Amino acid sequence: MTGKVYLVGAGPGDPELLTRKGLRVLGRADAVLYDHLASPSLLDLAPAHAERVYVGKKRSAHAFSQDEIVALLIERARRGLTVVRLKGGDPFIFGRGGEEIEGLAQAGIEYEVVPGVTTPLGIAAYTGVPLTHREHSSVVTFITGHDVDAIDWGRSCLSGTVVIFMGLQHLGEIVGRLLKAGRSPHTPAMAVRWATRPDQQTITGSLAELPSLVHEAGLLPPVTVVVGEVVSLRQRLSWFEKRPLSGQRIIVTRAQAQASEFSAKLLELGAAVIELPVIEMAPLADYSELDARIAELESYDWIVLTSVNAVDYFLARLAECGRDARAIRGRICAIGPATRDALAAAHLRADLVPEESVSEGVAAAFGGFDLQNARVLLPRAASAREVIPEALTRLGARVDIADAYRNVVPLEAEGRIAVWQHSGRGADWIAFTSGSTVKNWLALAGAESLRGVRIASVGPATSEVVRKHGLEVAVEADPHTTDGLIAAIRNYQR
Repeated sequence: MTGKVYLVGAGPGDPELLTRKGLRVLGRADAVLYDHLASPSLLDLAPAHAERVYVGKKRSAHAFSQDEIVALLIERARRGLTVVRLKGGDPFIFGRGGEEIEGLAQAGIEYEVVPGVTTPLGIAAYTGVPLTHREHSSVVTFITGHDVDAIDWGRSCLSGTVVIFMGLQHLGEIVGRLLKAGRSPHTPAMAVRWATRPDQQTITGSLAELPSLVHEAGLLPPVTVVVGEVVSLRQRLSWFEKRPLSGQRIIVTRAQAQASEFSAKLLELGAAVIELPVIEMAPLADYSELDARIAELESYDWIVLTSVNAVDYFLARLAECGRDARAIRGRICAIGPATRDALAAAHLRADLVPEESVSEGVAAAFGGFDLQNARVLLPRAASAREVIPEALTRLGARVDIADAYRNVVPLEAEGRIAVWQHSGRGADWIAFTSGSTVKNWLALAGAESLRGVRIASVGPATSEVVRKHGLEVAVEADPHTTDGLIAAIRNYQR
């Protein structure tokens, strides 16, 4: 059977602007052919087995010609695959979608077009510049700047709002044509790069001075230009670039499975998040020690759980041993609110949550309890610090340590860091959420990779590891949580 091709508009840059239908189609793709302007993070929404083929086209570099792209779509559809052609913006607004479905129709390939948010609409929303306004503009003209001679500048561009796609290379000539046709040199205008993305860059000025302003700013493609009185509204209506962390590029190093909520909060505040996880959790090869402790779980007076990972792996192993929470007769200490919440999600209550979400706070938290000869079980990460067992032992407890999981370096970590380094994108911050993330990053990338990058540490133990390697901590979270880490970055005084 012949497969089907979906032309899906990826939107202007913000991956959350993908339509629900686009998301559904992408989620069942066998092959994804994607453009330079489609957000790379959207590729993660395709199934793991899906082939991913970059067919991006920039003015200076075409991975494939248009004919070759159509041929790729036809060949995969004839193999019975579900093919998604992921295109920046909308497929039918200067996206050459019409040419592609002409080729598919001629070849007898079934296809469907899924509209996307076109770039001008994204620009309007994310710059605070409505393309139409009752007092300023009732006409909008979309123009491609590739071929200046092909446009009737006098007839179509003398009133209302003019949006110019792909016109950066010829911007001086385009402005000259508009002025010659009669457009006022004082008309408000703006150039927007990477619209709707965290690194959105906006240059505003009069029409006559816009080319020199863009040149001085060193603006590079992709850039869309908007000309019209509506641009004057930006000063009052702009919101996207005024968010607290707007323009800040932040590397998140924590495990991929745990990074999403942290990253989402940073994005909400305007940061450009670079997820480069240098740690992940893995099961042990041998669980005999933990299984032995679980077999006598009723005899423990306390179970101390130091992290969400400890909760997850301990409870999973409990189930593997054919037992459940009813075997827990002692009290539970949870270090940190996230650990407490993980317990609550499993319908377990933490009897003790230290005020400080660090190992050093455990001794103080147990100060009001008699631990003389109390049995304490500590399921934890392999090779964890000895601060907690030593502190509890000094208080008279008999502590049994049982490794529940191990921290490892993700196989793809070094490659992902290398891609980031070669991209030249740089970073303003790197967020370390444990001493292990510090050690792993330095082992993979070296201290030189952090030149000019401010370090944000989740707590004293992590900061100590940073300083031991001769590096400076710019901010330390208080409280020692990811929310505290975000607050510390947000409140940093340059």
